[in-house]
Amino acid sequence: MKRGRKMKRSERLVDFTNYLLNNARKLTTLSFFGQRYGVAKSSISEDLVIIKRVFEETGVGTVKTYPGVSGGVVFTPEISNAQSRAIVSEIADLMRESNRILPGGYIYLSDILGSPKNLKNISKIIAHEYAGKQIDAIVTIATKGIPIAQAVSAILDVPFVIVRRDPKVTEGATLNVNYMSGSSAKVENMTLSKRSLAPGQRVLIVDDFMKGGGTLNGMKSLVHEFDCILAGVAVFAEGPFKGQRLITDYKSILKIEKIDIEKRSIEVALGNIYTNEV
Repeated sequence: MKRGRKMKRSERLVDFTNYLLNNARKLTTLSFFGQRYGVAKSSISEDLVIIKRVFEETGVGTVKTYPGVSGGVVFTPEISNAQSRAIVSEIADLMRESNRILPGGYIYLSDILGSPKNLKNISKIIAHEYAGKQIDAIVTIATKGIPIAQAVSAILDVPFVIVRRDPKVTEGATLNVNYMSGSSAKVENMTLSKRSLAPGQRVLIVDDFMKGGGTLNGMKSLVHEFDCILAGVAVFAEGPFKGQRLITDYKSILKIEKIDIEKRSIEVALGNIYTNEV
């Protein structure tokens, strides 16, 4: 912030709010804000009461203050259940469009996942599910899961790493695992740079779509090979699948129950993030 005239309180509240929104999950001392605005800590505390109330009433997130010399304020973004359901209902309507059905029964998702608005909302929903857990890294597989994983990592403020099917020279030394594809029953390979993860890290796996769960199961194997802890598995959508999935412990935003190629129809329901609610 540029130094200059002293801000009016209304101006200070705008800047204060903007700072918290752009520094989520970061502990910032009240002294920092006192120096930033040239006011006493008591004034900063009064501002925080207003911002905290508005954030919580509008479902933006929570603001917590911690006492002591090393204390301060932390903003944690959130999304209410009502907001989450409304967002997913809109995306589900897009998923039901008949022109999304591709040859072989696949569904076109690039426009949905390429929309900044949808991507932001999808990542907020996933991040909210794991906000209370310690997450040290996000893992996804190239290529379509990358935008979601990157957006989730930005919200949780942790790095994300990309698993590849073929090793790249720029990755350096890699660790490879073979895995069974859940949909084709073929043995395939995936690889991850040995510099990507450190032992003991808690890892969240994120992907765009799941059928038989083979790819996700392969990533789980990689996580364990790195001596890391699996904190969770989240997907944007799970598709219809006959038989036993190779992974059962996961969270999904949407569930595609049926694809009728002849009638050009797609049946879409809410994923288990919502159906498993207590």
